[in-house]
Amino acid sequence: MATRTARNSGKKEQPANLDSIGLEMGNKPPQAPDVEEAVLGAMLLEPSCVDEAMEELTASCFYDPKHRMIFEAMTSLVNDHTSIDIITVSAKLRELGNLEDVGGSVALADLSQKVGSAAHMEYYSKILKQKTIQRDLISASYDILKDSYDDSVKVDDLIDKAQSKIYDAIQSNVKKDVQEIGALINLAMADIEAAQDSTGLNGVPSGFVSMDRVTQGWQKSDLIILAARPSVGKTAFSLNLARNAAVDHHMAVAFFSLEMSATQLVKRLMTSESGLSADKIKGGSKLEPYEWEQLEYKLKALSRAPLYIDDTPGLPLMEFRTKAKNLVKNKQVRLIIVDYLQLLQGPVELKGMREQEVAAISRTLKATAKELDVPIIALSQLSRQAVQRQGGGGKPQLSDLRESGSIEQDADMVLFIHRPDYIGLSDNPEDKDKTQIIIAKHRNGETCEIDMVFKSDQIKFVEADDTLDARAASMPYASAMNSMDSSEVNEFE
Repeated sequence: MATRTARNSGKKEQPANLDSIGLEMGNKPPQAPDVEEAVLGAMLLEPSCVDEAMEELTASCFYDPKHRMIFEAMTSLVNDHTSIDIITVSAKLRELGNLEDVGGSVALADLSQKVGSAAHMEYYSKILKQKTIQRDLISASYDILKDSYDDSVKVDDLIDKAQSKIYDAIQSNVKKDVQEIGALINLAMADIEAAQDSTGLNGVPSGFVSMDRVTQGWQKSDLIILAARPSVGKTAFSLNLARNAAVDHHMAVAFFSLEMSATQLVKRLMTSESGLSADKIKGGSKLEPYEWEQLEYKLKALSRAPLYIDDTPGLPLMEFRTKAKNLVKNKQVRLIIVDYLQLLQGPVELKGMREQEVAAISRTLKATAKELDVPIIALSQLSRQAVQRQGGGGKPQLSDLRESGSIEQDADMVLFIHRPDYIGLSDNPEDKDKTQIIIAKHRNGETCEIDMVFKSDQIKFVEADDTLDARAASMPYASAMNSMDSSEVNEFE
């Protein structure tokens, strides 16, 4: 097979031709024409078979093009609330211009003679669905094979595409049964009982008591949007969340940074973890000997934390999905953070259509969270109108989410970081570090505002009433040690 050196990725891929593949492989594509005829015949004669077939089957379940056209005509009739028989189906096929292609009314009459037992309809449907899955897997495998020979396709994209094609081939033909309320209540009761026995949160802890009280931790499959204007503290807050989960609760966290390098992020973590000023860590001023000891001591827990950082710039969306899947599978990652959403590269075919590209990114992030069953926190920019709006205390609103309204729709939770002093709403020096985390959308809980303090010199958020921690975090290592008695020092060490 010749290697393609270039291709127009903006064009929609053509589905594989199963007949051509069958000739190439020396085999017929999986099919059951006699069963297809039995199903269509039963639908023409038995009204009870129509609903059952419509619930279980789609047009793609019929391999013969003639049978597929007949089923599509029947589907149109059902959607129009019209009964199905030879006359109505013939009329619909004539209207669609397909009557002669299927063999005319005579072909429909022949089908009615080949009807199977209505009692066997479930079995017939099962056979057709199995054949469809086989054909879809053949098509997917052939597409994967072609892409594997294409040197222009990145390996990460190839892996993700292969996984998605195989998954779609299986899932598209597996319909979830309707569940009875009684069985669902039993499942819900089991969850409630388990929650009664648990003393902790049922999600990934944020590390902030007042926030965890509202959210019960970051919940599985949720997409959480953390939004603010530039330089307000989005990255700092998200790093605090990552650090709290990884260091304090030993939960694996993946941090995808598309804006800052991994070294820069680690220096920020070292600043907030050590209690030293950012200027000291950056090298703006010299570290004292006791500060070196403080740094080494404080970083022990952080160095052992299951925190994984990827700083690939302009990360393509499909590559992100592949990396996220591998981290969840191989590193048991429980929380994924993306800094930030607008810097991910969306589908190539949507380049130049920014709103649609961002919408595709948002949908993919939500789908990934659901597929991997882990929460994803995606940082997002706010539009300028968030600081230009008159009234409302300058607080951001959901409509301020930049570049696409779909971000608001796809998110299970939307958080805003609001700093009145940053946007010039307060000249009081005491308000300098005051911050609000606004939960503006919460699909499964309450919305509220949580008061916090941003210690800018330590790049660290603390709760407003957590004065002891705030004081201890800013207290130099030597002073803290000197203020303790001997028993406290031994415990500290």
